[in-house]
Amino acid sequence: MSRSLFISLPVADVPRSITFYEALGFTRNPRMSDDSGACMVWSEAISVMLVSHAKWRSFTQRPFPPAGSCDHMHSLVLESRAAVDAMNEAAAAHGGTADVNPMEDHGFMLTRDLADPDGHMWAALWMDPAAMAGAGQGTGGTGSRPEPAHEKGRPAGRPRHA
Repeated sequence: MSRSLFISLPVADVPRSITFYEALGFTRNPRMSDDSGACMVWSEAISVMLVSHAKWRSFTQRPFPPAGSCDHMHSLVLESRAAVDAMNEAAAAHGGTADVNPMEDHGFMLTRDLADPDGHMWAALWMDPAAMAGAGQGTGGTGSRPEPAHEKGRPAGRPRHA
């Protein structure tokens, strides 16, 4: 079996949350859904389990975070800037909150954060494929970052202080 990720989220109103996540582009998996929760599929490897508060209590007795707080944020990479904008608009139109943080537009990357009706945070983001293809093409030999100007010309693998 290949690796996959299931993110479980406690929700106050399962049908309202299903409507919200469908508006963002998730698809409900009816075989893994019932009155106490729904499996919302993002891709072959990523699903979000929307679980009623009552069902959630069968998993843990830990307290729910206070309303308006944030202990994590999940990011969804989308195919275009327009898709990021559309997801944020869909969030606002279906009971969520759009732009819960200031939009970040770096030219090669756009991020707009949203919250679902229960306050779970999501970042909708787009990265320019051409800019990403050029990332890590520095001459430092690591492939992970461009070489700083003060290191140019040093043989690969040579310590900084040698």
